[in-house]
Amino acid sequence: MTKIGVLCSRVRVEEKLILNALRERRVPFDKIDVRRIAFDLKDTDWCQYSAVLIRCLSHTNALYASRMLEMMGVKAVNSHRVISLCGDKILTTMALNEHGLPNPRAYFAMSHDPAMAAIDELGYPAVLKPPVGSWGRLIAKVNDREAAEAVIEHKEILDSNRQTPLYIQEYIDKPGRDIRSMVVGDETVYAVYRVAEHWITNTARGGTTTNLPVTDEIDQLSRAAARAVGGGIVAVDLLETMDGTLLVNEVNNTPEFHGAMKATDVDIAAKMVDYVLQVAQE
Repeated sequence: MTKIGVLCSRVRVEEKLILNALRERRVPFDKIDVRRIAFDLKDTDWCQYSAVLIRCLSHTNALYASRMLEMMGVKAVNSHRVISLCGDKILTTMALNEHGLPNPRAYFAMSHDPAMAAIDELGYPAVLKPPVGSWGRLIAKVNDREAAEAVIEHKEILDSNRQTPLYIQEYIDKPGRDIRSMVVGDETVYAVYRVAEHWITNTARGGTTTNLPVTDEIDQLSRAAARAVGGGIVAVDLLETMDGTLLVNEVNNTPEFHGAMKATDVDIAAKMVDYVLQVAQE
């Protein structure tokens, strides 16, 4: 009998919809709160699950849990490889470049001087991002050298062990919006515009969504980006330059979709659950 585990922490709108989709399909499942269990690294109880959908808010929790599940022979959605690549912007960029996909030019540096040299090479404005993070937090657009010096100094002081690389990305002048698509398996299930007056368009930062038909270009680029990081269930952020060129900005392995639901009629949770069941039965 197929039984699904849903590993999560806070149950948001998305998780409620996923659990409801499992109930509607009469699939046995357990909701497992990652915050309330200790993982016995020799425990075989996890083998009762045909697959486990990982919806942890914490990248670190998802990273370790997916590796443990795979060690036990349990199918994790997403896989450890996908989580490890998508959860780190530097590794994501490397994967995109390895597959020849268009994306903003980027550098990473381990200290102040090479970071400043990279920004000077890219030109101003430039974007500084934490390698691990979401919801547009701790991202800075630096418009001149003085601002870059200040942001890098702050980051280095906060990272007292000097263990976190500085991720430096070309700033893309976009038309007040970007594109969020979701790939489930090998299907681009929706695309939406995320619109904001601020240069950061995340819905978590106040961006709004409007419907966008999935064009052939969006479909092909989104699915190629998903394949580059290992597939599964991912959201792809596309930047649109002023001349209409599309660039892959980021790939997210635990996508939220409550914002997209306001702009598309696709039953996103159902698509996700159907894919997890497909994986479970393979």
